[in-house]
Amino acid sequence: MKEQVIAQKVGNRTGIGKGKSAVGQRPAKRDREPGESIAARLRSLVTYVPLALRIGVVAIVALVALVGYRAAASADFFRVRKVETRGAVRASSDDIKTTVLRDLGETGVWRADLEQLSKHLERLPWVRTAVVTRVLPDGIRVRVTERQPQAVVRTGSGRFIWVDDDAVYLGEMSPTDQMPSFFLRGWNEEESTAARAENRDRVKKFLELQRAWLAQSLSERVSEVNLLDLRDVRVQLAGDDSQIEVRLGGQDQAERLKNALNVLDTQRQTSRGPLISYIDLSQGKRAIVGLVTGGQTVADGTGSESARR
Repeated sequence: MKEQVIAQKVGNRTGIGKGKSAVGQRPAKRDREPGESIAARLRSLVTYVPLALRIGVVAIVALVALVGYRAAASADFFRVRKVETRGAVRASSDDIKTTVLRDLGETGVWRADLEQLSKHLERLPWVRTAVVTRVLPDGIRVRVTERQPQAVVRTGSGRFIWVDDDAVYLGEMSPTDQMPSFFLRGWNEEESTAARAENRDRVKKFLELQRAWLAQSLSERVSEVNLLDLRDVRVQLAGDDSQIEVRLGGQDQAERLKNALNVLDTQRQTSRGPLISYIDLSQGKRAIVGLVTGGQTVADGTGSESARR
């Protein structure tokens, strides 16, 4: 038998000619990033979701968030447990704490109406302003600016009370308080807007007189000033002259008081001195001296008059 000789094919050592040409091959595509692939798929999916369904989903999510917020805000976690007070010296810290707990007992710290709470705190004695802040989760901080006492009013019943320049009642005068130069009388004790406005004018006039008389060293001779009628200001003197009233009228009270005291000091050197009950300078021209006597009114050579009382 003849042996079949199979000739071995000698290929191109460079590899050219095997299958497809290497020059014509395309590089394999890179796999997409996982994030890009998911985002792309989601965008494709959303385009097929109807608009109404998308709105419904948003509404459900918002509702769940609202319910969760209310549940969290009303939870015991935000109940008021600590009330921190700053700036309160005369104002009662206990009253401040009681007001905070009363206002926020149901709402808690998270849902507290701080503006409304501030208004309630400013109704307390001595509190001019109250700045309220949250200290989450369970605290409230109150920063107080106190009212400053400006005058002591003697009421019709004989009580002595402090008031500020806005005619706000602050509290009764205590034995440890520093004595004022003199007291204010003629206070309207009605609880009304009109009475508050009148009293504000009285405090303004009182402070004006106080500054003027302090500057002239006259205030120590005054016990109290009656401002019931601002057109008829009257002063009760102090010390050995406490039984004498000086009538100053509606203007120039500082200068008129000075003149009245000069007349008084002059008359004190005479026999009529112990009988003087009042000096009237309300007309601003001359002093009328009132005497407690059994005689009739007579004019003297100094231009003053004595009057029966």
